[in-house]
Amino acid sequence: MKKLIFFLLLLISTTIFAQQKRVETSIDTTKNKIGAEFKLTLKTSVDTLSKVVFPNLKNIGALEVIQSYPVDTVKNNDRYELIKKYGLTQFDSGRYVIPSIKVLINNKAYQTDSIAVEVANVQVDTLQQKMYDIKDIQPANDSIGNWWKYLLGLLVILGIGAGIYWFLKNKQKKKIEEEIYKTPIEKATSLLNNLEKKELWQKGEIKEYYSELTDIARNYIEEAIEIPAMESTTSELILGLRAASVKKKMTLTPETIENLERVLKQADLVKFAKSKPLEFEITEDRNKIQKAILTLDRSIPVEVAVEEDVLLNEAQRQKQIALQLKKKRNNRIAVSVATVLFLLLATTFFLLATKGFDYVKDNLIGHPSKELLEGEWVISEYGNPSIIIKTPKVLKRTDMMKSLPKEGLALVKEMQSFTYGSLIDSFHLMVSTLKYKQEMQVDLKKSMEAYLKYMESQGAQNMIVKQEDYETKEGITGVKSYGTFSRVNELTNENDRMYYEILLFSQEGGLQQVLILHQEGDKYANEISERVLSSVELKQGGR
Repeated sequence: MKKLIFFLLLLISTTIFAQQKRVETSIDTTKNKIGAEFKLTLKTSVDTLSKVVFPNLKNIGALEVIQSYPVDTVKNNDRYELIKKYGLTQFDSGRYVIPSIKVLINNKAYQTDSIAVEVANVQVDTLQQKMYDIKDIQPANDSIGNWWKYLLGLLVILGIGAGIYWFLKNKQKKKIEEEIYKTPIEKATSLLNNLEKKELWQKGEIKEYYSELTDIARNYIEEAIEIPAMESTTSELILGLRAASVKKKMTLTPETIENLERVLKQADLVKFAKSKPLEFEITEDRNKIQKAILTLDRSIPVEVAVEEDVLLNEAQRQKQIALQLKKKRNNRIAVSVATVLFLLLATTFFLLATKGFDYVKDNLIGHPSKELLEGEWVISEYGNPSIIIKTPKVLKRTDMMKSLPKEGLALVKEMQSFTYGSLIDSFHLMVSTLKYKQEMQVDLKKSMEAYLKYMESQGAQNMIVKQEDYETKEGITGVKSYGTFSRVNELTNENDRMYYEILLFSQEGGLQQVLILHQEGDKYANEISERVLSSVELKQGGR
């Protein structure tokens, strides 16, 4: 009996353990290098109706999840085998434990096995592998691209164009409003025509239409008949108009005044009582106003002008014409200047957006090295043994003998130097040749070291020197040194970083030298340097 109970307990515990181990855990490797990927695999087998949820994790223990792979599903008869993989990594060396994680099967949690892994350092062999200089800073790839520059430039151009259009439109509007008319009737007629062109009532703006229509009539009455029509109510205006017609002996019929009064009262109803007249009524009111203005103008007695008044009026008219012509001329000049400025600004912003600030600065403001590069180059022969070289400017002869040390001066028979600029300028080019009194074997590398020391004595600091053999197109070998150094700018008292290239050759017991010096990062000077050095030719003995 006891044996039977023990057997049943063992069977039950084995069954429970088997149920708890429904998720298998494995890893591709337990030892890896820093930053390398461990691939953790979780596998479970379930029936077709089961629901399995694998966790979505950013870290599993001390390891970072760099990749959560999609779940693979394999059908095996009436069951599914689900496989989930995680890519893990760690950037510090040491021993780590991948802890157990929960997997939900039909909302029931099952734990995976924990696994120990080791992350090892990457050994760097500094003796066997080749070492390289640190590369210059390179611009990062912009994932956004340059489209925003084009959009910004387009928006700026449109903004400037809209501003100029608004300015000219506003100017034109003011000009129309301030236009000088010879007579009040001419002004009223012109304003009535302009009102019809606006088509206000056709757009539903009836109140604005009647307001402008009655203002035209009131302005005319105030200017032509000289009564305060703009400040008067409709009743006051009609009373004043009747009194003025008697006083000025105007031949007005009662019908004219009644028609005017009817339109003014209709306008009052539209403006203050929100009345909406029909289309034919609006047309009739407009015709009544026009007819009333014309009738009023014809009824005003004509005064015979004195000759002096005629001459004065003519002089004033000519003066007004001259002022109008002057205004038109000034407006044309303003429009021309605004157009030129707009085109300049539009072009500048377009170039800024497409070419960049440096391109605009170098082409509009100017760049000394760019001017040298794009100038007329010359080919000349300098020194003895001679050097044929192509340069952006003709080199000037300079006396360099005084700069030689005493022990060197005693050995030199002849020295010729030709330069553009100097060691303190932003661009310097020198060609020099030297002949010794006695024929000797010249050590180019020692001569190069001596010249570099001379440059240091002239203010070069923190020199970086790279040296290599050099060969001309004619097969003459020499030594080339190049690199950078810093110096104190005498104008700004700041450190400038300079780039230099030196070529040394030895022929006929003498020394030939080419030096180019310019500010580091000057792309135009770099092009000049390449062009100059590629043109170097040396005359050999007997040529």
